[in-house]
Amino acid sequence: MSKSPRPTLGLRHAVLWVRDPAASAAFYEKALGLEVKLDMGNAVFMSSPGSDTDHDLGLFRAADPQPRPPRGVGLYHLAWEVATLGELRAARARLKEMGAFVGESDHNTSRSLYAQDPDGIEFEVMWEVPLDRVTDAGAITAPLDLDAADAEFGADTPGRGAR
Repeated sequence: MSKSPRPTLGLRHAVLWVRDPAASAAFYEKALGLEVKLDMGNAVFMSSPGSDTDHDLGLFRAADPQPRPPRGVGLYHLAWEVATLGELRAARARLKEMGAFVGESDHNTSRSLYAQDPDGIEFEVMWEVPLDRVTDAGAITAPLDLDAADAEFGADTPGRGAR
């Protein structure tokens, strides 16, 4: 019997095939506050401010600009974490203003927004409930009520991944 590999430390970056790297970079800058670290024309590398990686997101020009069919094999979505419910509320307003917002959910362990970038690639913006506040209900999918979440946790309570 083979020994299990040592676990990974976590996801370090994501790379997406996009129609126009510059347009996608402008979108992610406005939607998520990412910053361009390197622009090579056919590839743009971006990071969250304060990130200790060389890039969190790579945007590469696609050879075939045709999108995959919805729910086909391939990437479903990426999740970006915010520090507080107040930041999640601000992200919802910004995504709605941009016409990118597509939905929201309460997953018990997190509160999540869903949006699509200019190429229709779905992404999630989420706030993770601090571990000591997670209930035994497990993961669920229910309608999101940010007012109730604010009342339960506080709009400025740091989520699980907040530094």
